[in-house]
Amino acid sequence: MLVSDFDFHLPEELIAQEPLLERSAARMLVLDRGTGGLKDDHFRNLLEHLRPGDVLALNNSRVFPARIFGHRSGQRAQRLSARNPASREFLKGRVEVLLTRQVAEYEWEALVRPGRKLGIGEVLRFEESESGSLLEAEIIECGRYGERKLRFRPQSDFFERLERLGHIPLPPYIHRADRWLDRERYQTVFARDRGSAAAPTAGLHFTPEILNQIRMKEVEIVEVTLHVGLGTFQPLREEVVEKNTLHRESYEITDWAADTINRALLDRRRVVGVGTTVVRTLEHSAQLGGDRIAPGKRETNIFIYPGFEFHIIGAMLTNFHLPRSSLLMLLCAFAGREHVLKAYDHAVGAGYRFFSYGDCMLVE
Repeated sequence: MLVSDFDFHLPEELIAQEPLLERSAARMLVLDRGTGGLKDDHFRNLLEHLRPGDVLALNNSRVFPARIFGHRSGQRAQRLSARNPASREFLKGRVEVLLTRQVAEYEWEALVRPGRKLGIGEVLRFEESESGSLLEAEIIECGRYGERKLRFRPQSDFFERLERLGHIPLPPYIHRADRWLDRERYQTVFARDRGSAAAPTAGLHFTPEILNQIRMKEVEIVEVTLHVGLGTFQPLREEVVEKNTLHRESYEITDWAADTINRALLDRRRVVGVGTTVVRTLEHSAQLGGDRIAPGKRETNIFIYPGFEFHIIGAMLTNFHLPRSSLLMLLCAFAGREHVLKAYDHAVGAGYRFFSYGDCMLVE
């Protein structure tokens, strides 16, 4: 199986650059994975597709301002009035760091660019002033493709400092700088546990009102936590699908969430996963728990592609994904490659908005 088998043509103008004024205003393409049938709908009508007794599983991970800019030790810091990370002037002479996963109290996995000349022992400083650096980190491990492990100088108010200088890590296909609005809109209304370097975007469409309506229909809502990192959005570099591996991401499932899902499975009720992060979390847990959800804190690098046998998920809500991506392969594993690519072709022709701030798709 080749990565190129999961390619499709996407006009640039269909890549959403801004969120809609209303979270729930997105269009929703409904795919019957059994027949391949398609229906154009809207997310606000999601309730019509849910059944009493369903369990709706959400990812409550919270995005933090994980994108920070600094300079190498010994390099003179530039004090610029414009804080626009999309401008060439801002980026000139600076080091860009995307924190992707916390591995110890002050240690982080990160993507660093330009990373070629930054080796072990190099010190990076962020927003230096007369009183010193707001944050300072040493590179302690080097990986490929700009991956580094950083050890930050201990600060009791580390995250407060990060909130002051960090930027919301909008994906690279959004061709603008982040704004204060993104701190609210690139975040689900049920986000709680800080730790994601990218939003679980299928959850961005929900509002408190829609969640209350879902509960009133006797649909149970559970939350799990998977902190989105490189495992979700790093490109696949090997052309043969099976030769690729994903990075590890941390997740947690509470006893209550596990019990709720396991009861639904015993009763043959449907588990609806909101987003690929939820699907990966629950299916990995099922691999460890004998086809039932095992509670606890773990890590996963599960890579789901066609041929995978699903044990938990009966339906899923997801945004539209990048060509040749692991997320598109997961969707194809669930609904069939031909059905999914046909649906994507329909979505392109019908002018659906793609990716993080775009429209969504319900696969039943």
